[in-house]
Amino acid sequence: MHGYLWFVGKRALQLLAVVFFGVSATFFVTHLSPISPVDSALMRMTSRANFAPEAIVAMREALTELYGANEPLLSQYINFWLRLFRGDLGPSMLAFPTPAMDLVMRAMPWTVALLALATLITFTIGNILGGLAGYYQNSKFLKAFGIVAVGIQPIPYYVVAFVMLIIFGFLWPVLPISGGFAMNVTQGWNWPFIGSVLHHATLPALSLVLVGFGGWFLSMRALVSNVVTEDYVTYAELAGVKRSTIVSGYVMRNALVPQLTALAMTLGGVFSGTVITEQVFNYPGLGSLLIDAVNAGDYSLVLAVSTVSVTAVAIAIFIVDLLYPLLDPRVRAE
Repeated sequence: MHGYLWFVGKRALQLLAVVFFGVSATFFVTHLSPISPVDSALMRMTSRANFAPEAIVAMREALTELYGANEPLLSQYINFWLRLFRGDLGPSMLAFPTPAMDLVMRAMPWTVALLALATLITFTIGNILGGLAGYYQNSKFLKAFGIVAVGIQPIPYYVVAFVMLIIFGFLWPVLPISGGFAMNVTQGWNWPFIGSVLHHATLPALSLVLVGFGGWFLSMRALVSNVVTEDYVTYAELAGVKRSTIVSGYVMRNALVPQLTALAMTLGGVFSGTVITEQVFNYPGLGSLLIDAVNAGDYSLVLAVSTVSVTAVAIAIFIVDLLYPLLDPRVRAE
């Protein structure tokens, strides 16, 4: 027990370090960008109506003070962390005066649900079928499935998303291609709304699943192909142990350890895929919100989305790390 607590403590320190450096990098990238949030906000305001020069000067001064752009970069950095600890990153200029964190909290459940659903399906299906393909190497069905996985796996997210959009949105219009739910349903914990959300999430999730399962299938098949040659697997087969027990308890459990490492490493890439997919399907998640914030030069919203995204992905990796001792006793011994 003491060893496991020490393991958790080390991983928690790594989590804090990743969040700190990731959020800090986001801050400096946005604040060293040549695009000024004050100029972007002024451009949007003045494009809608004619203002007197004195009013434009007053608005510039007010926006400069609001963003803290008149302070040194180090002071802005310290103030950013102080405001972050209070959960206040300032108002969003896209929906002024709504706080940026409020917009992020509204969009986060959509992305978390989509990311969790797609990751769970791809990881489960890819590893189960890949493990079976590595053990039952003469299965024609699993060989055919492997050919399909090899063909789909290198295709980028956005290509699959556009293909799905054309097929199910225009050629065979049976699925919605935009939005997170139907406009004629009442939001809340009711079956019409939940069904509409699942209906609208089908295409975004399916595009992520089609791209993601191939990598898990191929890697798991390769790992299991090596594990089945180990002496303990051969001994279990000669001893008459059930095939199902050998596959689940001896082969796939040992092959899953490096797969968890791969899962932790690819979570950030999967989140990048959701950003592209949400933009293609106009899905109301963090990805669409981030693209809108970048295009509008809304740095408060960019920092809010980036901070929450970095923290969420780091926590997900931390949880995956904690699963290692459950699969590999050597980690528990450490």
